[in-house]
Amino acid sequence: MPDTTLPVFLAASVPASGRAVLDGEEARHAATVRRLRAGERLVLSDGAGAMARCVVEGVQAGRDALVTLSVESSWTEEPPALRVLVAQALAKGDRGELAVELATEAGVDAIVPWRAARSVAKWEDGGRGEKALARWRATARAAAKQARRAHVPDVTEPVTTGELAGLVATMSLAIVLESDVPDRLTDLPLPDTGDVLLVVGPEGGVTDEELAVLREAGARAVRLGTTVLRTSTAAAVALGALGALTTRWQ
Repeated sequence: MPDTTLPVFLAASVPASGRAVLDGEEARHAATVRRLRAGERLVLSDGAGAMARCVVEGVQAGRDALVTLSVESSWTEEPPALRVLVAQALAKGDRGELAVELATEAGVDAIVPWRAARSVAKWEDGGRGEKALARWRATARAAAKQARRAHVPDVTEPVTTGELAGLVATMSLAIVLESDVPDRLTDLPLPDTGDVLLVVGPEGGVTDEELAVLREAGARAVRLGTTVLRTSTAAAVALGALGALTTRWQ
């Protein structure tokens, strides 16, 4: 198991033994922000389960930063038997990125940006939409490193409600989080394996039409508790509940 006090850096690949090199933005962060020096240790991760505890052998700072490493030990962390995906409605300002950050720290396995009817934010095709998606992906990477996760959650291309309904139909269980429905999350029979989809609506809520489409595809609408959560926090709270109610945290 990793030393949870060591910083995590992402690399395209992680060797099982021998030497490794950290370059690009990750090397600049290690050299300039963390100010790592020879003899210090870090954890190298490919974001897909492979990890290695490494000793810093040398540091080259500057624009072409380079950190040379010696691998002390390596291991692979398998994804959970029960994966949880979050369909997160696009949110105004930085609330979408906050939702991604909190969900990643709470263990989400993939994030699907959803173009909900009441989303104030609109990711149009083209440059602005691409930049917004890039920010969500960068947020997921940073949060995974902060949480020392072996797996960086994938952030997919944004989907429409119709496309989301198609995804619902492929899931072991799909849950729409709603505050004004009688059923509770704790009322649902939860699977031990497979894929669970959590659908989080925008601040204005899921429309009746959207809920009907998702229910027709097989989704269940449930509430988490007696309070109303904001779109930026709902997924993280639900992920915590699922972690305790299933085998994900065992």
